[in-house]
Amino acid sequence: MPLRRPLARVHVWLAWIVGVPLLIWTATGLWMVARPIEEVRGTALRAPAPALPRIGPLVAPTGRPLKSLALEAQGGRAVWIAAFSDGGAARADPATGRWLPGLNKAEARTLARAGLLRPAAVRAVTRTPADRPPIDLRRPRPAWAVTFADGARIYLDADTGALLALRTDQWRLFDWMWGLHIMDLRGREDTSHPVLIGSAALALLAVLLGLLLLPFSTRRR
Repeated sequence: MPLRRPLARVHVWLAWIVGVPLLIWTATGLWMVARPIEEVRGTALRAPAPALPRIGPLVAPTGRPLKSLALEAQGGRAVWIAAFSDGGAARADPATGRWLPGLNKAEARTLARAGLLRPAAVRAVTRTPADRPPIDLRRPRPAWAVTFADGARIYLDADTGALLALRTDQWRLFDWMWGLHIMDLRGREDTSHPVLIGSAALALLAVLLGLLLLPFSTRRR
């Protein structure tokens, strides 16, 4: 086959080019599937949801169009968690329907500790804005980030007190591996960008060339 030699040369160069992406995909994929997802999510660290206290007749809040309304226990009392049609959220008193203020720093610390079975010492409580959420939250909501001494971090919605996320060192490593796997370490969400698509296309071409050349290599032997 006259084209065998140039095709073999192209195959070798492609193998060198896609060798690094293939190594990254294989190593990160192996690590991610080897970790139990419950361990990554910190499921065993979460405290069970507290039971709702006894309350009288419920009064729904009014004044804004609601998308959803749910009852939740917070700090020993029941509160409405309201999501608005315009994307906002707030909490309200179920006994009166009166809107309640957002979470303060002390409440955030208390609710975060209550969300864990065996909470370590609290290292920091910081407010994060909706328009610049941290990389380990990635949700456009104002939040309180409560960081514990063991590396665990709980994000609470600053308007409603709802638990948005629990992040551990295990989760952060998994998230970094995922970003490396999809070649998007900045946002860690884009699975359809030119670098990834181009690398996958070159890898596929290298495999197809290898399969095409395999019969000729076998025949020579």
